[in-house]
Amino acid sequence: MKSIVLASTSEFRQGLLKKLGLPFLTAAPNIDESPVLNESAEALVTRLAHDKAGALRELYPQHLIIGSDQVCVIDGKICGKPHNFDNAVKQLRAASGKCVAFYTGLCLLDSSNGHYDVHCEPFKVHFRQLTDHEIANYLNKETPYQCAGSFKSEGLGIALFDRLEGRDPNTLIGLPLILLLEMLRKHGINPLER
Repeated sequence: MKSIVLASTSEFRQGLLKKLGLPFLTAAPNIDESPVLNESAEALVTRLAHDKAGALRELYPQHLIIGSDQVCVIDGKICGKPHNFDNAVKQLRAASGKCVAFYTGLCLLDSSNGHYDVHCEPFKVHFRQLTDHEIANYLNKETPYQCAGSFKSEGLGIALFDRLEGRDPNTLIGLPLILLLEMLRKHGINPLER
C-alpha cells in the first residue's frame, strides 16, 4: 500500500482524515492561493487542490497525495477565510437568511505516475436570519477566523443554520470523505478491509 500524504497543515482536515484510521503524513504545500481573474469558485478550488497535491510530488515520489481547498459563495461572490472578527461579522451578516454555496476541491495524486484525480464537491448551507448579537456571541465563543464562511459546523456553528444540503457533511469541514474514499478504493485502499 502506498503511503498517504495530506498536503495541508489544517487541524480540521487532519482530524477528518484520522477518522478513516489510515496512517498518513502531513506537509504544507506552500502555494499561492490567489484566484485568477474571472475564475469560478469550482475552478478555483479544483485548481488549488491540484496545485497543493502537485507541490509535494518531488518530496514524496511514491505516495498518494491529498490536496483540498474550499471557498464559500455568498450572493455570487467568492469568500475565503475571514482571518479576523470584523471580516467574520461581514461574512455572517451577508449569509444571514440566505442559502450559501460551499465548494470543496479534492485531488488525489499518485506521485509515482503523475496521475491526478480531481473533483469539486458542492454543499449548501441555509442560514437562519441572524441578529448582530447572535453573530458577535458566536464569533466570541468559537473564533472561526481560519474557516471559510466564518463558522465551524462541527461545533456551535450548527446553531446558525436552518438546514444543510449535500451528500457528505464532512465536506463542510473541509475534506469530503465519501469522495476521498471512492478515490482511495481505486488504489486498493479501503479502511474496512484492513
